[in-house]
Formats: sequence, C-alpha cells, structure tokens
Amino acid sequence: MKLRSAFLAATTLIAVGSSAAFAKPGDPGREKVVAAIKADHDASIDRLRKWIALPTIANMNINHREGAEYMKQLVLDAGFQQAKIIDTAGVPGVFATLDAGAKDTLAIYFMYDVKHYDPAEWSSPPLEGKIVDRPGEGKALVGRGAVNQKGPETAFLTALRAFKTSGVKLPVNLVFVAEGEEEIASPNFSQVVTQPEVKAALEKAVGIIIPSASQSVDGQVTLLLGAKGAVELQLISSGEKWGRGPTKDVHSSLKANVDSPVWHLIKALNTLVSEDGQTPAIDGWYDNVKPLTARQKELIAADVAAGNEADDMKTLGIKHWYKDEDYLTASYRLAEQPTINIQGLVSGYMGPGGKTVLPGRAEAKIDLRLVPDMTKDEVISKLKAHLAKRGFGDIEVNVSGGYGPNQTDENSPLIKAEQATLADAKIPATLSARSAGSWPGVVFTGPPLHLPAGQFGAGRGGGAHAPDEWLLIESTNPKVVGFDGQAVLYADFLYEVARTAKKKN
Repeated sequence: MKLRSAFLAATTLIAVGSSAAFAKPGDPGREKVVAAIKADHDASIDRLRKWIALPTIANMNINHREGAEYMKQLVLDAGFQQAKIIDTAGVPGVFATLDAGAKDTLAIYFMYDVKHYDPAEWSSPPLEGKIVDRPGEGKALVGRGAVNQKGPETAFLTALRAFKTSGVKLPVNLVFVAEGEEEIASPNFSQVVTQPEVKAALEKAVGIIIPSASQSVDGQVTLLLGAKGAVELQLISSGEKWGRGPTKDVHSSLKANVDSPVWHLIKALNTLVSEDGQTPAIDGWYDNVKPLTARQKELIAADVAAGNEADDMKTLGIKHWYKDEDYLTASYRLAEQPTINIQGLVSGYMGPGGKTVLPGRAEAKIDLRLVPDMTKDEVISKLKAHLAKRGFGDIEVNVSGGYGPNQTDENSPLIKAEQATLADAKIPATLSARSAGSWPGVVFTGPPLHLPAGQFGAGRGGGAHAPDEWLLIESTNPKVVGFDGQAVLYADFLYEVARTAKKKN
C-alpha cells in the first residue's frame, strides 16, 4: 500500500495542540471503551505479532488462502456478525458486516498483504515483531507490515473489540472489505466490490476509510483528499517474439552479426520519455490530464510557505528538484504530473563479475502514476499504440495490476468527521489535495458507488516496503500517540461519524 509519498503535496493546517483525545457529550460508554482498550494492550500487541508472522505476499503466491482465512477470523473476533471469503481470479478478498442497529453506516477497507523482504537486510527477523527502543520516540515494533498496514488495522480492530468487551453499543454500523493484492496494484479487487451483496452493503455507507499511522515526529497528521492512480506492468523484449536476435542467451562475440533484444528494449524505453528522461512522451498522454484547481494550488502554496525544503530534501536524499525548480514549482509538479517510472531492468547475467553472453530476453518493470481524469485502460491502450507506431509492436506489455486516481471533496461528511476528531484530540492536522502515492480508492470514489474515501488515523511508523519497517507502540513524545492512542482515536472517530451524519440528516 503506497499509502504516503515521501512528502505530500497541497496541505493546510487545521488544528494544533497536544494529542490526548477526549469525549464529547453524547458519547455514551466512551470511558468504558477507553478502559477496555488499555486493558487489552498486551493482547493486542500479541495479536499484531501473530498477524505479522503470517505474511501474504501476492506476487510470490505465499499464504493466499491462509491470509484470507486469518483476516476473516480477525474481524469476527472483533465483533463483526458475519464474514466471508470472496474468491477472485487472484488472491481472495474478505467481506464482513456489523449491524449495530445504528442509523448510519461506515465502510472500512483493509489490505492483508505485505511486500516481500530479504531477512539479510533486517536488524531482526522480519516476521518476529521484535520490540526495540527508538531513541527520542519510545518503543517500536519491527516487522514486515508493522505500519503498512497491519499495525494501524490492528489498532482499529482493537477499538472494535473494546466496544464488544465493554458492552457498549457501536454508534455506527460497519461494512468491511479487504484484499490481498494491494501491493501488486489490486488487479482483482473490483471483483470483490462488485459482488451484488458487497455492493449493496457499501451503498449504505457515508464513506470509507483505510486505517493509517501518519503522524510526523512533530505530531502532525495529513488527511488525504485524493491519490494518484497506479499501473504496474512489464515490458518484455525477446528474440522469440521479435523474430530477430537469439531465442536464448548466446555468446557475446556474435553481437557483430546478431540483433540484441536488450538494445531493442532500451530503444523502446527511450521513446517513452523526453530527452531529459523525465517528461512522459507517449502519444496523447496528456489528453485527459485535469489541471490543478485554484483551491488545490492555494493549498500547495500555503504548505510551501510553512514548509521546510531542506528537511524534505534530506529525507529524500536529494540535492536538487527536477530542472532545479523552486520548492513551489516542484510541489505543483508532484501533485499534477503523471509519471512513467522504471522500477527495474532484468536481463542476462546478473551475478558477480561478467559473463560474455548476448541475452535472448530483457524485461523492464514499469509503474505509471495517473492523475485525474486519466484511466488505466486509456493509458495502457496509448502505450501499446505508441510502441507499435515506432516499430516496437513485438514488445509484450504485461499488465499485472492497476487502477485510476481518486478524489474526495474536502466538504464531504467523512472528511469533516476526520477533521473534527483530530481537532477534539488536539492533534495538528493538514489537508492534502493529492498524494503522489497510490491506493485503490477509485473503486469506491468512482462509479457506481461514488463514496467519499480517505486514509485516517494517528500514531507513527516508517520503513514501509523497506528493511526494519516499524510502528511506534509506546510513545515518549507527548505530541505523538502510541498504539493505545491510535485505538482510542478510532473509537472517537466512530462517535464523530455518527454525530456528523446526524447533522447532515
């Protein structure tokens, strides 16, 4: 889940203060819920560690069915009355409902898959969930999925369990959908959402969230109003498909009179971007790109004025923005430009030293980032047509997953409930017009559901997709909540959703 880019475009401050959440009049039973969350702390962390120990890795065919069964049991244990596994053409999804007899319904999206990992790169086993000291911050749990997204999701389930064990009625009904393929761009998730029973349940919701832990070291949370879409694909050049060059690796001395599928791929890749290697050059690529609105530019400008360019560059490990643009221009570009990125190049001999071969096959792993109003089908069609027009029609375009961008109105009841919850908790928060990262929110914000969607939560973590991924469990920083604080905030959010929906009604 690609949930948050290194820095997010378009933000504006809405609240400041400490991070202690408190109740409002009309939140019956909240004290009991908070007490239940605190009493459940050790058991909650144990549940998180056990979940981390069972990784579902979609692109490696690891624990597909086991992950779905585990996800199903977790939501049943948290209080959902029914849960079922929804089979797809790939990894199964999970659908569940909780009828609290409330007037309003909130939808919840989970991913139960994680990125793969190399244990040799970790300071402790990636599936152990070891608790370590994090200087200046507190105690953190290290493990694959700790922050992306099993940690925040476990905190949400802990809040639900607290309602259940304390006998306090949930203020809203819940609809739950989960997938095990988010990390490969959700190729089959729409098959879950379009099931008649699932679709009918989601249509009753006021909006949908994915739990997140996005507090900065200063305690700030960024609320997302949208995210770029993503398409993952592989471009494959082979002597077999091309009809030229070898169909297998041959001796490199033959390069003088034998064509190279590797150079063929490189020449094709060169046509996808301009001479600077940055700007997309696919025919018609910008036909449906929607410019930033005046309001979005206003938010970006306000963020840049209050931001710290040097810190952003240090975090990213860079010394220049593209074309040496100023901070504001670079921030506009991050939010509004669709991209073509090479994740990796694979061909021939990849071991130490050299090996004199002329490879018969080469592959480029590509991701595309899309902005409104681009679509997955549109960009794939344009990519194929672009390659064919230039004599590269033999290159295979293997699309492994993808979806379009999503956008939610900042005035929607869901976003207002998020803002109000954080304001009451005295947690500083920002609005982000669009994340450069991606998640399949368009499945909900697009037709036929047209639901408001967002990522929500507090707490802090890092290292998503990287070694030593972590989630803060016990915070020594008064500006940042620990695990229990995350769970309490979710409980308060459920109360606030009911309150906000009531005002609208």
